[in-house]
Amino acid sequence: MWVVAWIKDLKITNSMPSFMHFWKNGIWYLGRQIKSMKMKYLSILGIVFLFAACGNQTKENKTKAPQSIIEESEKETSEIDKKLMKYVTVKLTTDISQLDAEQKQLIPKLIEVAKIMDELFWYEAYGKKDSLMAATDDEKLKRFIEINYGPWDRLAANQSFVDGVGEKPLGANFYPSDLTKEEFEAADLADKMSLYTLLRRDSSGKLMTIPYKVAFKAEVSKAAKLLEEASAITTNAAFKKYLNLRAEALLTDDYRASDLAWMDMKDNKLDIICGPIETYEDQLFGYKAAHEAYVLVKDMEWSKRLEKYASMLPELQRNLPVEEAYKKEEPGTDSQLAAFDVVYYAGDCNAGSKTIAVNLPNDEEVQLQKGTRRSQLKNAMRAKFDRILMPISKELINESQQQHITFDAFFANTMFHEVAHGLGIKNKIDGNGTVREALKEHASALEEGKADILGLYMITQLFEKGELTGNIKDYYTTFMASIFRSVRFGASSAHGKANMIRFNFFLEKGVLQRSEAGVYTIDYDKMTEAMNELSAIILKLQGDGDYAGVDALVKDKALIKESLQADLDRLSERGIPVDVVFEQGVEVLGL
Repeated sequence: MWVVAWIKDLKITNSMPSFMHFWKNGIWYLGRQIKSMKMKYLSILGIVFLFAACGNQTKENKTKAPQSIIEESEKETSEIDKKLMKYVTVKLTTDISQLDAEQKQLIPKLIEVAKIMDELFWYEAYGKKDSLMAATDDEKLKRFIEINYGPWDRLAANQSFVDGVGEKPLGANFYPSDLTKEEFEAADLADKMSLYTLLRRDSSGKLMTIPYKVAFKAEVSKAAKLLEEASAITTNAAFKKYLNLRAEALLTDDYRASDLAWMDMKDNKLDIICGPIETYEDQLFGYKAAHEAYVLVKDMEWSKRLEKYASMLPELQRNLPVEEAYKKEEPGTDSQLAAFDVVYYAGDCNAGSKTIAVNLPNDEEVQLQKGTRRSQLKNAMRAKFDRILMPISKELINESQQQHITFDAFFANTMFHEVAHGLGIKNKIDGNGTVREALKEHASALEEGKADILGLYMITQLFEKGELTGNIKDYYTTFMASIFRSVRFGASSAHGKANMIRFNFFLEKGVLQRSEAGVYTIDYDKMTEAMNELSAIILKLQGDGDYAGVDALVKDKALIKESLQADLDRLSERGIPVDVVFEQGVEVLGL
């Protein structure tokens, strides 16, 4: 019976299959029947018939049990295919008809700068890209290596996926791989904590520092030249000034003047963010900045609409749900909100999970003087909402609440996350150094957690003041659904740790209620209280520079527990991607 069923299932049309095809499909079908338990009995005669028909097969295939062949067949579907399925490809485009001839001439030059930042990040994250890529002929494996900027899966806790490669060093390639924290702290090197130095060993094995401007002299010289050429093309005075100062910064490792000039730009249609910026890649200390670049086209209309929220920061700071000492700093009133289409990602921001909003500069002094610019990357954001968040929501959020998941709420939540980076405190309340220095490798994770929860706080405050329209349930539901999207990035990144802390905190407080089927319902009445409580916890940990307290919080709550993992696995089984990869560049834009 099963043999007849198998032959029918082959769906033979115009010609009989080859004997090899017949053999392979027979084994596949047998395996499928066994695995699905559709066969109650398996006739010994049927097995004998099947194997007797295979006299011309190799000895290896004769002696293998059907189950082993089934397993091999599944393996051929390949682990690398499954890994690549975590990502969905999205074209990065914008309406180029809105650009004038000057702007169309500038974009290719800015993209060339971005490509250099990409090369530098490769070195910082792994080392020599060429030698790694040359070690395999498997094109799919090469593609996954490119996505991850190395042989470690960024969406799977940096697990190695290349044979013979060990664990990823916590300090990436910023430090010697054998460096211990004790050795680093004992080293008498004035610039060892600088954002812009590599640590290496001299010929005697002693630690030494190498400034980026020295280590990357050839690359940054080329990038600086391209920025100067771009400045000669643009007629926008503020953009011209910024490009020249950024070129100088790459050559000197002094970025403050160019950060201030960047904040002074208001009416530029094009923008480029480039250089060593975020410290996420350094999971040993969180001291070293990694190179990256975004090439951006500004949405002038959306940006105009967003301007009003930046002026509200001082009042929001005063109303934070924490003791006065932890909100004494005055946020810069020159903070800006802007919306962009991003047309090129490179380096750190392009590794693994992709950034959809940017809050810069990171320099605490610039923040206090000028505030920050929160850049919303609209096209990338829309792609993640449509291709990932909505399918996740249909799977994990109670059907009665799915109506409250909207792109406008997603946009607002993401925007206010970035705005919230400007709230709270940058320096310890005892005046003894910055929060970033005190919290070391945990600084980024706690800062992201702060921005997440204070972004929700801001939305609640603004909604109550009538500054936001719609239904507050839209913002809350979309916020909670977005946690499931973000936790799939894993708990190894700063954003991943922040998401897990928040998820587990809300679960414990009853804000999220999980059914036996793995569907979550949100208790809106408990949101505000839990939000304020977590906000106070994070702000106090930062203001106190309490490294031990943050370390305990991370160990207790930055974990993906078994029930959640089962729900996340279900998303993968449904074929819902974890993140996006980009088809990008001059040709994609049609320039």
